[in-house]
This record gives sequence, structure tokens and C-alpha cells, in this order.
Amino acid sequence: MSRVGEKVKNIRTSIGMSQKQLAKKLGVSESFISEIESGRKVINQSLIDRLSKVLGKDINDITMSFEEQVYKEEKTEKFSSKKKQEEVKDVWNEAFGSVLKKVPVYTYNMERPISFKQLPLINNKVDGYAQDKVLYLEIEDDDMIGFRISKGDLAFAHITHEVENNAVCLVEYDNKRTVRQIKKLDNSKLLLLSNRGSLKTETIGVKDIKVIAKLDRLEIKL
Repeated sequence: MSRVGEKVKNIRTSIGMSQKQLAKKLGVSESFISEIESGRKVINQSLIDRLSKVLGKDINDITMSFEEQVYKEEKTEKFSSKKKQEEVKDVWNEAFGSVLKKVPVYTYNMERPISFKQLPLINNKVDGYAQDKVLYLEIEDDDMIGFRISKGDLAFAHITHEVENNAVCLVEYDNKRTVRQIKKLDNSKLLLLSNRGSLKTETIGVKDIKVIAKLDRLEIKL
């Protein structure tokens, strides 16, 4: 039963009028009155005026209550729909969060990320490396352009301090950080290769250099 129908019924019964009597006064069928009181019929303004006259009570306040109820129901429905959408969004975010990893993008100083890229997370690893060991490195210069590594390119890398022969790494020496290819000369010496159009080599002691990360692949900036 709707609030409108309930109030019409309450007024009718309070003055001792049957549905049949009310229907006769309004010139409608008894079933019509029954449908109004049960909420299956929505009354218009014309019928409200006639009901007010027959029942001897202004029932415009009923219309207001009815409109308020409709507003509340619509508001509740909209809020419920919005809440459900947010819940679904949270579920999807959680689902994708478990299969995607936000990989930080760093400059050579690696103080704080400048952005992030998402990569698949498989068995808690990214490209076979522990998820807390992977990063992207933004190439800062053209020192390795002869190796097709240019300024502005992004290199996927993983944290390591191991000296690996022929690896291209972010290294630190002489109080600077740069990308170089490493070649082992012997147990105590390394050859660092760069190429700005012509090959350049530097010999350095193993103890005088720190390997920070190994570059695994390159994303070229077009």
C-alpha cells in the first residue's frame, strides 16, 4: 500500500464511509477505489480535488507526501546504484591490482619516481624479477647513442650490484652516475664502453665502481 492510498483509506474509514459509497460519490467503480488505496492507481490533481470535496478534507498534503516519498525512493535508488558502481569499481581495481604492478620510472639519481608504468605481475614477479627490484630508467644523455640508446628513451631495468660481463648498466664512479657497457678485463679491472658516434673506452678498477642496475630492454621514444 502506498502512503497516498493508505491516507485515503484512513480518512474514508474515519468518517465511516465504505469503498462502495466513496466510489458512488465519485462516479467510479468500487474496484477503482480499491486500486487507489492499494497503491496500484496513481491519483491526479483532478481526482485529488474531488476526493477532498467528498471526504471533506484537503488532501493536497497527501500529494506532497507522495511526491516526497517518490523523491526519497529515487534518491535512495540513485545512491544505491552509485554505491554498487563504486563497489564494482573497487572490486575491479583490487583484481587488476593483483595482476598489475606499478613500476616506478627514475632518472639516474633515483631519489624519487618521476612517473609509473604498469606491467603484468606473474607469480609475484615482473619479467622474472622480484617486484620490488624492477624499475624504468629514463636515459638522460646520448652517451650510448652508438648502442641505439638515446636521450629520453625508457629502459626497463632491475636492481643488482653484480658486475656482469657485456651487461649495460647504470653505474656510479668518479662521483657521477651514467649508463655504460661493462667488459671484464681481469679480476680487478673493467672496461667501460660508451659511444656518442664513436666508441670510447675507460679502464677502471672493480673496487672503484658501483653497479646500481642492469638494463634489460629498451622502449624507444619516437
